[in-house]
Amino acid sequence: MESIGCKWYAIYVRSRHEGVAYGQLQKKGVESYLPLIKRNRQWKDRKKMVEFPLFPGYLFVRVNPCPSDFVNVLKARGVVSLVSGEQGVPVPVPDGEIDSLKLMMGKGDDLDIYPALREGVRVMVRRGPLNGAAGVIIKKEDGYMLIVNIEILGRSIGVKVSAEDIEAV
Repeated sequence: MESIGCKWYAIYVRSRHEGVAYGQLQKKGVESYLPLIKRNRQWKDRKKMVEFPLFPGYLFVRVNPCPSDFVNVLKARGVVSLVSGEQGVPVPVPDGEIDSLKLMMGKGDDLDIYPALREGVRVMVRRGPLNGAAGVIIKKEDGYMLIVNIEILGRSIGVKVSAEDIEAV
C-alpha cells in the first residue's frame, strides 16, 4: 500500500478481537499497529507472563483518508468502526503521538494507562472493590481521591483510587 498521504487512525474492534483484527489487516496489506504489554497473571496453579493490548478494544491503522481505504479496514473481521469525530468523520491520530507511543513501547516494561484525568471530572470506578461507585476526582498528594458528595447532608466522603480503575463518565 502506498504510504504517501497516509494518516494514522484509531479503530475500535470487538471485545477481545484485537489480535484477530490485527491479523486480518496485516493479510490485507494494511499498515497496522497493536501495542502490547506483558503482565503477570495468576491462576490457581501457576503464574505466567501474558501479553495484553495496551488499549483494549483499539488498534491503529495507517491508510489514505479516502472512503475505499476506510471500507477496506471496516471489512476486516473483528473491526467495528473507525474512531470518528463530529458527523462520523474519522479523525486522524497525529504521527507524533504514534511515534512517541512506539518509542515508549520500545523502552520500557513498566507502562500503565491513565485516563485523561482532571480535577473535578465525574468518574465511575470500573474495577476493584469499589466497582460501580461514581463521584468526582481530585488530586491528593501522589494519587487521586474519589469524592462522593451526599448533597442532602452537606457532606462528602473520599477514598484513594487507582487511576487505572476509573474512567470519566
